[in-house]
Amino acid sequence: MIVFFDGVCNLCEASVKFIIKRDNYKKFNFVSLQSVTGKKILKKHHYDKEQFDTFVLLKNEKIYTKSTAALLISKELNVPIKLLYVFIVLPKFIRDPVYLFVSKNRYKWFGKKESCLIPTPEIKSRFLE
Repeated sequence: MIVFFDGVCNLCEASVKFIIKRDNYKKFNFVSLQSVTGKKILKKHHYDKEQFDTFVLLKNEKIYTKSTAALLISKELNVPIKLLYVFIVLPKFIRDPVYLFVSKNRYKWFGKKESCLIPTPEIKSRFLE
């Protein structure tokens, strides 16, 4: 599974670190939405939008975005985070506006960096670029 994230967003970087810490079986790899590799993989899967307002998850050759991506990611992590997956029963028209509200305000609330996350040597193998 590949998680695509906004590489200059502080909240997104914190989310990636959160996932890595709780992904004991190393199911996830990561790539920034802005990267050449990220864009290439997404285009191959017919998602060539230049939107950086959502996590994108590639799982079993299918693209998931917004709250669905976040909940599918949570399902693969350790308990208690795994339990968040119960919110998948809520319709997307309820889940996604909440997700997008946070997404649209993330730079204002959490800040933005000038460059993408540079992984440490311990986690570098989990990043595609």
